[in-house]
Amino acid sequence: MRNCLNHRAGFDRVLMTVAATFLTVSASSALGQDQARSSAAELAIEAAIPRPEPANVPPPTAADIKLDTTATVQDSAKEPKEPVKADVAPAPDKVETKPSELANSPATATPAAPAAPAAAPAAEPVKAASNVPAADQPVADRLKDIIGAKTSRHFDRKNERAAVEKFYGARDFAPVWTQGGSLTAAAKGVIARLKDAASDGLNPADYPVPDFAAATTPDALADAELKLTASMFDYARHAQSGRMHWSQVSGDILYPEHPVDPNEVLAKVTTAADASAALDSYNPPHKLYKQLKAKLAELRGQGNGPVIEIADGPALKYTAATKKHAEIVVEDPRVPQLRAKLGLAENGSDTRYDAAVADAVRKFQSSAELKPTGILDDKTVSALNTPKRDKQIDVVLVNMERWRWLPRDLGAPALGDAYVILNIPDFTLKVMQRGQQVWTTRVVTGKPGKHATPLLTETMKYITVNPTWNVPPSIVYNEYLPALQQDPTVLQRMGLRLEQNRDGSVHISQPPGEANALGRVRFNFPNKFLVYQHDTPDKHLFAKEERAFSHGCMRVQNPDQYASVLLNIVMPNEKYTPERIRSMYGKSEIDLKFPTPIPVNITYQTAFVDDAGKLQFRKDIYGRDAAMINVLKNNRGKDLEAVVAHSQPSYSRPATTLPSGVAVANNGGGFGSSGPNFFERLFGAPTQAAPPAPVGRRPQQQRVFTR
Repeated sequence: MRNCLNHRAGFDRVLMTVAATFLTVSASSALGQDQARSSAAELAIEAAIPRPEPANVPPPTAADIKLDTTATVQDSAKEPKEPVKADVAPAPDKVETKPSELANSPATATPAAPAAPAAAPAAEPVKAASNVPAADQPVADRLKDIIGAKTSRHFDRKNERAAVEKFYGARDFAPVWTQGGSLTAAAKGVIARLKDAASDGLNPADYPVPDFAAATTPDALADAELKLTASMFDYARHAQSGRMHWSQVSGDILYPEHPVDPNEVLAKVTTAADASAALDSYNPPHKLYKQLKAKLAELRGQGNGPVIEIADGPALKYTAATKKHAEIVVEDPRVPQLRAKLGLAENGSDTRYDAAVADAVRKFQSSAELKPTGILDDKTVSALNTPKRDKQIDVVLVNMERWRWLPRDLGAPALGDAYVILNIPDFTLKVMQRGQQVWTTRVVTGKPGKHATPLLTETMKYITVNPTWNVPPSIVYNEYLPALQQDPTVLQRMGLRLEQNRDGSVHISQPPGEANALGRVRFNFPNKFLVYQHDTPDKHLFAKEERAFSHGCMRVQNPDQYASVLLNIVMPNEKYTPERIRSMYGKSEIDLKFPTPIPVNITYQTAFVDDAGKLQFRKDIYGRDAAMINVLKNNRGKDLEAVVAHSQPSYSRPATTLPSGVAVANNGGGFGSSGPNFFERLFGAPTQAAPPAPVGRRPQQQRVFTR
């Protein structure tokens, strides 16, 4: 009975303490408030709200009392008055002790009071200890110091330094290439790929591999860690975008940029099941690139067949049949060896020097910079027996480099990955879809020098039937105006129309028709070089082996077929045919717009593998190979990747004084400053912005300049 009374007495004292606390806090809060807020309801509400100290200790609850009264009755019985004195006497701002703490001894009550923020610092060492193995902690400490110093000793590029800080910081600076001082599987994969860089046409010396075996201290291991990461970055960047920026080679190259993201490289390679394959994936995925890679291995002696020597002998010539004489085919015992040397697998034992052999000899002569006659003479035999293997390797290397500049996806996914690819040195154009060749034709490209056809990737947006040829300023001022000084009637005889604008500049055009310089069809893919593909009245040029005759644009041999092929890709339900295209020929321009544009890739492949698997070489007509080989062999390090600014083409039209006797159409009322600008003439001005057409002349909304 006494024990029960003791329990009850202790419980009563606790309740009295809580009540006193509430009354004291409520009184203090009410006195501190603005007198305007003194309604009974407000005071009642505020009195019920506990006001804890900054430590954010919650208000006492019944649960607190129930949990502790049984365990602390004895202590409270021994010293019944101390808790009351300690809690009632102090000022209200210090009365925040829980009822459970009142029943505890002073030694056990003290630890419950610390503020919440005090627990945060204690979590840091726990996290570090759980993430970094003890064996790697010294290396992690050194990595943290080196990376935190933000020096450029290992990483020259800001985005790479930022990626390294983020990556290693997220893993508490634990090394990723070593574990307990030993190489990880990821490190072994990366090192294997870097050492095999030569197989992809890269230089292994550009990606040094640190000696982890000699790294026995935390400092050495941390240094090796970052050096391997830096080499991995360099490899991924070179593999994807090339060792040199295309602007280092020429000002008439423009491909879309596709730089690597170092954050993505780190994440991809370090988490891959096969780090070597992950790093290798930054090389071009194109079939033609992979074929060149295989041929590079053969040229270096890996998998090479026996050397075939062609014996000396009389010159061999094939003569095609004509109306006056029959075909002349000579026989010679050297022909089977010649067939094998040139990769002619069909009829390998045939001793006849026929049209197929003569054509293969002609192509070899062109690639060897010999006159392409198709005649097997002494110079050709000598070139066949001394193939200049080192030079061929260099040519393959720079062609692999140019593949790195091209987009990874050459086609339009919505059209079955359809695209157009034109090879300037081979003078051919191909239409591809779903990885297969759909159509091909011969083309004429720009003359070497200032009229060279540019290298670019753009999208073809529409086709124009019966185009007007708007002569570009370069031809107007460099060719036609000087010709007018000699003969004021030359433009009339050529069927060209001359207009002098209000500002004194000159515009020359040729109306649609059979004799138009653009022929009957123009293929438009707007670009800064103002070039496009088109028909031509000069069909005889397609019979020549080398066809670099234009001012930069590309002339297509069979434009009606080309147009129908493209239109059937973008609008398959329309069932276009060459006949339907030809039925549109007339004197009025007709634009056929593509619902989905088709990518056009203008390339420069002087080395490629043909459909028969034979490595083909073509003449370096623009000197692009020579320029790139020179840059690579005179390596300026990372300067090769810097973008070089080139002067842009000038499209200005200076005021001109025309000689007397020159026929000028619509003199003084042509295109002045308020008319269509140069680019509107090139790709068509918006309908609502087009100026009114002068009397007797149709609107010039679709004028396009050619090179």
